[in-house]
Parts: sequence; structure tokens; C-alpha cells
Amino acid sequence: MTKWVPWLIAILVFIGLYLWLSAEKPVPVEIVFADRGRVEKTVTNTRAGTVTACQRARMSLPIGGQIKEILVKEGQLVEKNQLLLSLWNEDKKAKLNETKSRYAASQKNQQSSCVLADNAKKHAKRQLSLLKQKLTSQEQVDAALASADSSMASCQAAKAQTEATLATVNTMAAILEQTYLTAPFSGIVAEITGEVGEYTTPSPPGVATPPAVDLLTHDCHYITAPIDEVDAALLSVGKPVRISLDAYRGEYMTGKLRRISPYIRDYEKQARTVTVEVDFNEHKTPHLLAGYSADVEIILEAKEPVLRLASDMVINYEHVLVLNSENIIEQRQVKVGLSNWQYSEILSGLTKTDRVITSIGRSEVKPGVKAVASKGSNK
Repeated sequence: MTKWVPWLIAILVFIGLYLWLSAEKPVPVEIVFADRGRVEKTVTNTRAGTVTACQRARMSLPIGGQIKEILVKEGQLVEKNQLLLSLWNEDKKAKLNETKSRYAASQKNQQSSCVLADNAKKHAKRQLSLLKQKLTSQEQVDAALASADSSMASCQAAKAQTEATLATVNTMAAILEQTYLTAPFSGIVAEITGEVGEYTTPSPPGVATPPAVDLLTHDCHYITAPIDEVDAALLSVGKPVRISLDAYRGEYMTGKLRRISPYIRDYEKQARTVTVEVDFNEHKTPHLLAGYSADVEIILEAKEPVLRLASDMVINYEHVLVLNSENIIEQRQVKVGLSNWQYSEILSGLTKTDRVITSIGRSEVKPGVKAVASKGSNK
């Protein structure tokens, strides 16, 4: 009898081991709890936006010529109407001086003609007075009147000639002005194309050539960003905006929606978008540069404090997976309010004490399965 005892013990151990191995093991899951905080309904850009200078001018001279002077350097701050660059213009200066001299001469000629006309007019008046006294003849009076009219016509012709000469002076001054490039606004010189002594030409129609001077504002910027057409109807000017820049990771700036494009852009093989412009509430100085990539979140509506949960835990905006008091995974129906990519407002179906499962992407995590909260999760 005793010889069967070891075999009986071995069989019992084998059965116990089999039952233990075949028993369902709890699935380890990560859990979190819903909390109370701010939830926003937002619209974000579909592609990266761009920081844009409020004013930018890629300037070229309207005429070609040899560069005589470059009076600024790249990166230099300049004031409005400050001279930036000039062409060789000695011939135009000489022509302007010539026309000014002609204008001065025409003024003197006008003065002489008008003095003679005034004198002729006085002589005609005297002849008329003498005629009334019968001290002169009608022929002499007619001759005096004709001389007065002729002199007046000469005076008027001299005036017209003076005005024409002045117009020529203004024309030559305008032509001379074309050899100077001045700043249309205060800003910073971004780029200069050309060197002293080189020949520069204006850009012909349809042909893009580098600008002589690229000038932009350094203390005023805004953001242009594309928004998907499905969200266009939700936008309105004045909405608050949260701004993030790749150049300032982890830092957010605030702004305001200032303009919505009146048409939809249709790019081939890309989603249709509407372009928006966003103003900064406070300018980031000194290193906010035009051309930075930017992301914008236009805040349509916000609530706080409300019960909220990370949006990626809400499946199809309808339900969440909860680890119940019996450690069984349960699918819980919830009602969602405001929602964005980060948080969703939970209106009903969940409390702050419910253990919400975050491991929803694993195939073994499904309703009805026994689970256990893994170490390190938010218990």
C-alpha cells in the first residue's frame, strides 16, 4: 500500500499544477482617474502655419544702372524714408540743373513780358482818357489798345512757358529720384543683392529676379495658418488663440484671430483649407523671426472646472473601459461634452473614483476579461 503513496502524491501535484496553469490569469492594465479641470473646444491648423512680418518689401529700383552707394548693411535697423542705395546719376543731376537754369530764365522772361504788358495797358488807358478830351485821335487809341492786348498775350505766353519749364524740372527731379532707393517703413534690412560698381536691372514682367534690398518689420508679426474647410464655419474674428512655436518648445503664447480668408484654397492632392491670420497679444522680443513655423489652437468654447478625461481614452466618443470592483474589465457608456485632442468633458457615466483603463490598444484588453492594475499605474 505504501508503494502507491508517492505515485498518488505525484498525481495530485500534477493535477494542481495543471489547474493552476490552466486558470485564467488577470491581465495587467494601466489605470487613471478622471479629474476636474478646464476643457476647451478648439480648431487647429492642418499644416504648419508661418510667422509673417507685418510689413515686408522686396524692393528693386525702377530703372537699371550702376550701383554707386550702398548706405546700409544686412541686419541694420533703418527708419522710414532713410536712403538705402543709390545709382550713378551724374548725367541726370546735370540735366536737372540745366532745366532749373531754363526755368530761372523763363521766370525772368515772364517778368519782362508782364512788365511791358502792364505798361502797355497803362498807356492804352491814358489814350482813352485823352480821346474823351479830344486831345488824341482814334487811330492812336486803337494802336495803344492793340499794343496792350499783344503785350498781355506775350505775358501769358511767358507764364505758360514758365509752367512748362517747371514741369520739365519736376520730370527730371522724378527721373533723378528713380536712382535712389529709400525705406518705405521702419524695419530691418534682411538681405542686399549687389555690390558697389555692379549693374542692377529692374525685374521685367513675368521674370522673378532677386530684390536689391529686402526690408521687413522686426517688431511686428502675425501668423498665417491653414484650417480645414470642415471647421471654417465655426470660426469668427476675435476668438482667442493659443500659439506654439517649434523654436520655443514647451512655451505657449496667446493671440487673437484677426482675419478669415473669404475663399477656400484648393491644392491638388491636398485637403481644401481656409487661411486665417492671428495677431500676437504680446510680441515675443527680441528673437521672433519671420518664417518660423507655428501651430495655432483657436478656442471656440471653454468650460472649467468640469469632469474630464484624456480624449484618447474615450472610444468613438461613446464609451470607456473601466476596471470594476471585481477586477473585471467593463465597457462603460459615457456622454461627452466639449472635446479636443487633449481632453474630453464627461457629462455622465463616469465618476472620479472609477478606474479607467488606458491600455485600450492591446488585443487582450477587452470587456469581460479579468485584469489587475499594474504597478506604477495611477491607483
